[in-house]
Amino acid sequence: MKYGFKVIHQYHKNLLLFSVILIVFAWTVTIVSVGGFNAQKYFKIAEQLALNEAEVSVKKDLAYRTWVSIHGGVYVPVTEKTPPNPYLSHLKNRDVTINGKPFTLMNPAYSLSQMMQDYSQLYGIKAKITSKILLNPKNASDVWEAKALDEIDKTRERFYEIAQIKDKGEFLRYMNPLVTKKSCLKCHGHQGYKVGDIRGGVAVSIPMKKHYALAKQETVYLLGSLLVIWVLGLILLLFGYRRLQFNIKQKFSMYEQYIYSLVDIIEQRDSYTAGHTRRVAEYSQVIAKAMHFSDNEVSVLYRAAMLHDIGKISTPDAILLKPGRLSPLEYSLIQEHATASYDILKSTDLFAELAEIVRHHHERYDGKGYPQGLKGDEIPVIAYVLSLADAFDAMTTDRIYKGRKTVPEALKEIKAMSGTQFHPLVAKFALDALKNITIERTPFQKPKTNIEKERFAYFYKDQLTGLYNGSYLKFILSHQDSEFKNYNFAYGVYLHHITKYNADNGWSQGNTLLYNFANELVTQFPNALIFRLFGDDFVVLHQEHIPFPEADLFKSLQDSGVSFTIKHIDIREKSLSVSDLQNFLQSLEKGDASLLFHNVTKD
Repeated sequence: MKYGFKVIHQYHKNLLLFSVILIVFAWTVTIVSVGGFNAQKYFKIAEQLALNEAEVSVKKDLAYRTWVSIHGGVYVPVTEKTPPNPYLSHLKNRDVTINGKPFTLMNPAYSLSQMMQDYSQLYGIKAKITSKILLNPKNASDVWEAKALDEIDKTRERFYEIAQIKDKGEFLRYMNPLVTKKSCLKCHGHQGYKVGDIRGGVAVSIPMKKHYALAKQETVYLLGSLLVIWVLGLILLLFGYRRLQFNIKQKFSMYEQYIYSLVDIIEQRDSYTAGHTRRVAEYSQVIAKAMHFSDNEVSVLYRAAMLHDIGKISTPDAILLKPGRLSPLEYSLIQEHATASYDILKSTDLFAELAEIVRHHHERYDGKGYPQGLKGDEIPVIAYVLSLADAFDAMTTDRIYKGRKTVPEALKEIKAMSGTQFHPLVAKFALDALKNITIERTPFQKPKTNIEKERFAYFYKDQLTGLYNGSYLKFILSHQDSEFKNYNFAYGVYLHHITKYNADNGWSQGNTLLYNFANELVTQFPNALIFRLFGDDFVVLHQEHIPFPEADLFKSLQDSGVSFTIKHIDIREKSLSVSDLQNFLQSLEKGDASLLFHNVTKD
């Protein structure tokens, strides 16, 4: 059995190792995917923060511009930083004097550009007003701004993207459309704009460096955490792998013991099956190796052979343990063990691969087998090997109802059945592989232990009296080399008028009389074998010749009108011959046990 488990155990170890490698790979991919996804997410968040900052900046600028526009502009002192705007010279009130000091008008665009310049210097955010029709050439658009102006002109919606600014790095570049309002016409009406026209846009460029730096920092923290989690996961997987290795080893050990236990159950229940399963497994292995089966196939076949009769657990004792030929009905019932074995094995993962082999071990090559009546290539070759090994053991094993064949005789029968019962190729290899097999000369199906004897006697006990029946007497007569040799005298006891007693008192009283009489025989002959034959006849086998008790010692017969006649044989003086056995068989047919002692009795 250990040979059978070695290959399957290694297979499961390899499967476990492959599974662990697959899990480690999946775990690594998961960690990398989580890290990559979240790193990308952090950078997306960085871009969203920059976008939010851009929107706030533009909204602030537009709010300031609106305020200036509503008030018609803002007058500020003329300074070096705020000289008169030459592009507003067409306005008559561009320059004014207040308290003797010159002031100049700053329209929304001029005032906003001043603020944007300060904002850029303070925070690095580049803001700008630009347009396709320029009032101030300084506000000319660059390449990206020109692209953005085209987009907002078409969509009238904001436009933004991450873009490079030469020598400055990456920026979120954002432009919000400037829609012409009535207050705008004061400065820009001469350019041909009308209320509602897209006159240009307010652009802002948010440097991404600081946002990306934060995203990178978060990513480093994340990847560090994931690395720790990944390592911890590997440690847990390694621990789990070691634990599973131990559990698998323990599991297979338990399964191995489980198989032994199952086989033991069958062996203890049926003494014949004990040697049968082991021999069939060995014969199957010998044939499979001769056919060059792989180690795994030999292992599977060996285990299948060890369990091929496991379904007999469900076979009634009255059939399984019957020490004689089975009736057609009994034979049909015992055939169900093949399907029962299949059902038992297929429900357990470790034995599932054995189930189909076991189910087919009574199929025949010509299709006349059972349980499915399959034929030819419909049956796996490995099942044919088990079938032949099973048949070979049946041929070479002693049974009560038939003698065993020699190995040459069995092989001759296998050769004759090649192509009908047996697969031709399997039979060919088996003829050579089994020719040197030595069969142990062991009588099978005979009871050895007290339990086996009692189980054996189950088939030979009279239900009414508990004595042995005629079938058991027939059995020991047919095996005079064993049980019968222990006894030297035989007594025939024949009750008379029992039929009249039954008619007068009823069958129930008649049964009580027979039961009590049988118990009195047991009491009078405590060391004898006592048999009840055909209702009112009894046979007693004893080691010594002792006077048979007088009729008045049997209380069961007193005042009953039932009498008896006694005859006996000294077996030492006249051994029962085949002829005597034939007389006994005739007595079974005619219902007269006295024929057993015909011509050989002594008064």
